[in-house]
Amino acid sequence: MAGRQTQNNSTPYRVIRSARRTRSVQARLVGGVAEIRIPAHFTDAQEREAVTEMLAKLDRKTKARPLDDDSLRTRADSLNANVLDGQARIGSIRWVSNQRSRWGSCTVATGDIRISDRLKQVPDYVLNAVIVHELTHTFIPNHSAEFYQWADKVPYAERARGYLEAYQRFGSSEA
Repeated sequence: MAGRQTQNNSTPYRVIRSARRTRSVQARLVGGVAEIRIPAHFTDAQEREAVTEMLAKLDRKTKARPLDDDSLRTRADSLNANVLDGQARIGSIRWVSNQRSRWGSCTVATGDIRISDRLKQVPDYVLNAVIVHELTHTFIPNHSAEFYQWADKVPYAERARGYLEAYQRFGSSEA
């Protein structure tokens, strides 16, 4: 697997050629860099076309989801109502840039929740799982069996845990 890193407009990207990949092209954001995986046999023209297409797709995807504190609060309120039956007591919820070893944290006494800004680039189901996890801490402060009965009500909870484990281990140079 050979790769090279370059920049297109304002989006840095890295092309990874794979002998195992036959036709499909895949892209994902890793630490702010778009990793674009293409078949090893692609010509330079096919590579340019794939890169252009995948960067546009990633750009649309990241612009589709608002990433400010207000939208985070709206999402948390919705998840609280729909997943946790309104059990959570939310004081505040906001993005933070100083969490490098945690995805989120909760101050139980106040219901204040902080979500790592590293999660701005993950799929919705992963962000939802982290938010529900922290919301659950507002009414169950430990990681007991009861805690997980509530926290795991979010769709794709187990899949999200796997995603975060892989992201922590392989996808982020900051952790």
